[in-house]
Amino acid sequence: MSRFKRSNPFSKVNNDTGFGANVTNNGGRYINRDGSFNIRKEGMPAWERFSIYHSMLNMSRWKFFITIILTYFSINLIYTFIYLLIGPQQLQGLTATTSWQLFKEVFYFSTETFTTVGYGRVNPIGDAANLVAAIEAMSGFLSFAVATGLIYGRFSKPKSYLVFSKQALISPFRDKTALMFRFASYKDKHVLTDVEIQVNIGLKLQDNPDKDATYKYFNLPLERSRVENMPMNWTVVHPIDEQSPLWGFSVDDMIFADVEVYVLVRGFDDTYSSLVLQRTSYTFQEIIFHKKFVPMYRESDEEQTTILELHKLNELFDVKL
Repeated sequence: MSRFKRSNPFSKVNNDTGFGANVTNNGGRYINRDGSFNIRKEGMPAWERFSIYHSMLNMSRWKFFITIILTYFSINLIYTFIYLLIGPQQLQGLTATTSWQLFKEVFYFSTETFTTVGYGRVNPIGDAANLVAAIEAMSGFLSFAVATGLIYGRFSKPKSYLVFSKQALISPFRDKTALMFRFASYKDKHVLTDVEIQVNIGLKLQDNPDKDATYKYFNLPLERSRVENMPMNWTVVHPIDEQSPLWGFSVDDMIFADVEVYVLVRGFDDTYSSLVLQRTSYTFQEIIFHKKFVPMYRESDEEQTTILELHKLNELFDVKL
């Protein structure tokens, strides 16, 4: 039978996270490792919930370009079938002798019309084909305008360019232990300033044996919650003392309490003169004991600069608690 920890009365409760407290209505983690919220919305039509522009701005780079390419070919295939349905006799200059050659010629004519290149060997002569070609040319102008706007929006969108360690650790810290994780700025010549971090934790607790367990959320006091500049890595440390909601927690306690640590980092990007932020989280499966982080920077061989070794972000070594 599951057992639950009681909340530490000295810990500061945070009721402003925006997450629910009902244990039975919550599924999985709240925040994915990439910072997106693990939420699926229902109850309204898909076209009301879905934003093409917002999705295209936020999808990964390879998905974005594949979507652009597939959209381009899909539109031209649709127009190709429309031209074939109207009849090849409405297009002048076709030299195809087989069905496949005819399809290819009409498809290439469609791409030339859509992009307004218009090489000139094949051209419309019927009213229906001219009307379709006029609509296609207009849709081509509009499509390239939208694509240009999306590409500009993606390139001009400020980003934090932070990468987080895969695990958070419970490690020795001074005369006690601490929850710690680290992150680093991975882009050359990109430095955030006035960086602040806020860390909260969600726990499934049962303060009263006569009541059901509920999720409670607590602020985690940090050894340091702000740095002026972020050129390297930052190991974030929450000392586990008598005021910590994790005081007295074992590995099993974390599993029973369904622990999830929520991280929010804000910083000023002077390149874009804009505030940027990034979220992530660590669940109890991603919090490990008896490990510490390997140092990830060193002096260069010529002793003239500091080298940040990003490949060591997730390297650990064993320690005794």
